[in-house]
Amino acid sequence: MRPGRLIRLEGAAGCVLALILYERQHGGWLLFIVLILAPDLAMVGYLAGTRIGAACYNAVHTLVLPAALAGYGLKYPEGFKDTHLQRL
Repeated sequence: MRPGRLIRLEGAAGCVLALILYERQHGGWLLFIVLILAPDLAMVGYLAGTRIGAACYNAVHTLVLPAALAGYGLKYPEGFKDTHLQRL
């Protein structure tokens, strides 16, 4: 399978999983539509030029931040080593 097709399948699977999880949380669908479009607000960065605009847009359209949160966990105010996943 070609890498481009695999990346699209991966994105589609993530989208389906997100929809299922959101529905199970009984979230409002209007809020979902607003939130799914929110990353596109990064296009405002193009007002500062194409280089900055591309950097802003790409920064919010990547899975790096969510992956980092999943790996390191969310922090408690008691200290850096206290996370929702475990004590580091």
